[in-house]
Amino acid sequence: MDGGSRGADRRGRRLRHLALVLLVAPLLLLAGAGSASAHAALKGADPVDGSVLKTAPKAVTLTFTESVGLLDNSIRVFDPENRRVHTDEQEHADGRSDTARVTLPDLKQGTYIVAWRVVSADSHPVSGALTFSVGRRSATTAALPDDEAQDAASTALYNTARYIAYGGLALLLGATAFAMVTGVAAPRGLLVGGWWTLLAATLALLPLRGPYERGSGPAAAFDLTVLRETATSRPGLALLVRVALLAVAAPVAARAGVLRARADGRGPAGSGRLRFAIVSLLSLALALTWAVAEHASAGIQVPLAMTSAVLHLLAMAVWLGGLAALVTVVQRTPGELPAPAVARFSRLAFAAVAVLAATGAYQSWRGLGSLDALTSTPYGRLLVAKLAGVALLLPAAACSRRFTARLAVPAAAEVPAPPGRVRETVGAASEDAYAAHVRGADAAHVRGADAAHVQDADAAHVRDPARVQGASHVRGVRGALDVRTDTDPQDAPTGPAPGDGAPAPHLRALRRSVLAEISLGLVVLALTTLLTGTQPGRAAEGAAASTAAAEQPLGSATVIPFDVGTPGGHGKVQIELTPGRVGENGVQALIFGPDGGIATVPELRLTFTLEGRDVGPLDARLTDRGGYWATDTLNLPLPGRWTMRATVRTSDIDQVTVSTTVRIG
Repeated sequence: MDGGSRGADRRGRRLRHLALVLLVAPLLLLAGAGSASAHAALKGADPVDGSVLKTAPKAVTLTFTESVGLLDNSIRVFDPENRRVHTDEQEHADGRSDTARVTLPDLKQGTYIVAWRVVSADSHPVSGALTFSVGRRSATTAALPDDEAQDAASTALYNTARYIAYGGLALLLGATAFAMVTGVAAPRGLLVGGWWTLLAATLALLPLRGPYERGSGPAAAFDLTVLRETATSRPGLALLVRVALLAVAAPVAARAGVLRARADGRGPAGSGRLRFAIVSLLSLALALTWAVAEHASAGIQVPLAMTSAVLHLLAMAVWLGGLAALVTVVQRTPGELPAPAVARFSRLAFAAVAVLAATGAYQSWRGLGSLDALTSTPYGRLLVAKLAGVALLLPAAACSRRFTARLAVPAAAEVPAPPGRVRETVGAASEDAYAAHVRGADAAHVRGADAAHVQDADAAHVRDPARVQGASHVRGVRGALDVRTDTDPQDAPTGPAPGDGAPAPHLRALRRSVLAEISLGLVVLALTTLLTGTQPGRAAEGAAASTAAAEQPLGSATVIPFDVGTPGGHGKVQIELTPGRVGENGVQALIFGPDGGIATVPELRLTFTLEGRDVGPLDARLTDRGGYWATDTLNLPLPGRWTMRATVRTSDIDQVTVSTTVRIG
């Protein structure tokens, strides 16, 4: 093996090692990421979280920021003893897809926990819990089940499979687009590898979808009930359609001659319009299987968002997959890449980047909602990281475009002939002899015999140089076929010829810049995968506003010490005011004695006064309910800071009045 061949082998090994590193690094990023946040968020609940109700509710109704899908046991209710409450079948309230409701049996007094888990319209699960009390709050042993949290293993496996599916799509569509545009046969390994990668990742996503939705471990992937439910859900149907499209794509593309190179080297075989129609329809259909189950399918401007998502995905595939095909062809057979083909791919890559920029800007605006979300939400911070990656990627793309343009310049234009010399090209007859000579000899023999072969060529063999320069195989080896009228051995070129394993400087630079571009593109693709599983900033801000409104203090708990001045006549009175807002309120009061235990007193009176508005005192009219004092009919008509006075009578003659202030909203 000569030095050139050894150098090519070393470069090939380095390329394979680098490709492995570039593939594994984003996978580690995905594996280390936390559980995905969904698009939907809880907007309201009836009963309200933390509320104390006079009577037991007939149902629990949850309202979300977008439509949701219900799973088995989407709403579970636990009593104070942590026993599951038997409820009726869950449903959407009044037919509204953004709600979930379950009917309750008669509930006894105490505090209950509601655990819920649904699937948002963009296919991501969301879960949470709330509490309510009937009659009065009570101690409870109820706790959220372990599977309410997202399972780390299932989430990591699901996100990794999604990332691999994106990569398979990029290889499949990008290599196909490269072959159609340049007329150079795309490396078979990229096409077949992309098809198998996308198929394998999709088949892995189908069973992993169930555990991901339910927050359970990977073992649930083999549950037939879970698989059946996944297959009938919208994300599951999209995955099944993708498998069917891949099964159809291979034979149809082969029959239409999409991947067979034409004899004239100008592109794939088959009718151009038929090829374009088949590839376009299959590509659009594949991209739609993502769009119908991601962020674009929910929120504002859904038709425009889905169109943008499809174009964004296709542009990514054409760009990254086309770059992979380009670097592979440049690495293996640089002489087979005609200059016009290089120019056509350069224009295609530029158009893909332009589409990515335009659709990315729209999707960023749609997902963020406001500039504050860039720093205040996980989606915004991931988007900033992605934009930083794109900012680094664009200079690499510009370098690749510049080196591609240099590669497209004919060699004769780059290396002018020395003064006094006339550069001529071997004619057609000599071309045929030379080609046969090259095919029959090994590389070392060809390099050793080139000069003698050219010098011994008969002058009659020389033909019109313009015709020779138009032949595609001569363009690939033009430097080896040039002869001069003066054949002084000292004037013979001493540098390596093209194909010797020492490519031209701009070819090496192109290879480096494309590899840098692909590496950054893979990192950006990993961040995009995380973005599609993260709650958009617009939805997060809306959910935060709803949560803030729902989480306004639902009451106040105030402890006031008292002392009537007699032995054992001191203690504390604890007063709970619910919801602590203008209008009707409930009051619960407990008396604690000197030892800290609950004590009983003959009388407890409570009044409220809004002194700045000359309102009050309003008597709460507490009644003894066997261990605590309460009322459900206290009406506070105005907001402000009210003075609350409690009169505690411990005997027929011993009593004291203590006071504090409470804010009513």
